[in-house]
Amino acid sequence: MNWDLITNVILLSSFLILAVFGVLGLVELITRKSLKKVDKPLLRMLIPLALTAITYIVFDKFWILNVRPDGSGEPSFPSSHVLAVATIFALVAIALPSYVKSKTARAVLYLLMLALTVLVSVGRVLANKHWPSDVAGALGFAAINALIYYLIIKEPKK
Repeated sequence: MNWDLITNVILLSSFLILAVFGVLGLVELITRKSLKKVDKPLLRMLIPLALTAITYIVFDKFWILNVRPDGSGEPSFPSSHVLAVATIFALVAIALPSYVKSKTARAVLYLLMLALTVLVSVGRVLANKHWPSDVAGALGFAAINALIYYLIIKEPKK
């Protein structure tokens, strides 16, 4: 089984799902003619996404902690595939109740995103592209980004 290809397809799929939210935010900006009128979950999603990009750049270019097990010598910590997929799916999962009202549909989407995150996490190790610690680190950073997103979009209790 070509795990590298499978995980690349999952990564691309997560980017396409993120693009849907980006287009939605852009349409809101154009039609509402104000950044302040764009839905809060869409606009504030940019903060953890920027943190994800910064994390990738820091560990890929400046602070190399590990190299890939395949002998390529490329940086491997954290797994960028897992970091991106887990972060995007976590942000989408948090934002989903604002856009999908059916609890059943949300449950199916949650399970699908979880399954794809597990698949890409296991697949990167099976593809010999990452060590388990690379995947664990990526999941940790994704969890931190998801927590930040949750905290900045939650409504204060009245």
